[in-house]
Amino acid sequence: MIGELSEREIEEVLRSEVVARLGCHAKGRTYVVPITYAYDGTSVIGHSAPGLKISMMRENPEVCIEVDRVEDAAHWRSVVARARFEELEGPEALDAMERLVARLGSLVTSETSQPSHATRDAVEAVLQGEAVIYRLRVTEATGRFERP
Repeated sequence: MIGELSEREIEEVLRSEVVARLGCHAKGRTYVVPITYAYDGTSVIGHSAPGLKISMMRENPEVCIEVDRVEDAAHWRSVVARARFEELEGPEALDAMERLVARLGSLVTSETSQPSHATRDAVEAVLQGEAVIYRLRVTEATGRFERP
């Protein structure tokens, strides 16, 4: 049976997972990339070194996020959310980085999923252009599921 997730179920998927696929579009080009994130109830918090996804989101802040929870091919949940990119700076960036580190810190992570910038002053890393801390403000979300 395939069905729609309720608002509560959508929130639960967004809060429980830590990997999303981010879709962005600029200059006639679409780019989809996995990101690690923390969800605060209204926004996805993420980090990145400057690069293609950051430049695309700066140019076109309207993005899409997709998050899955898959047990097997017959048991899954999927959320697709539209969001708006906002680059964070100063104390707001530090607060967001602390949330991200707290969320990801207890998980087994890779070099790129765990914010390496957290071992130093996150705001300093942002000021030096080594890290971009951002918020994706969710404007709309839908979800689907499948189970026997």
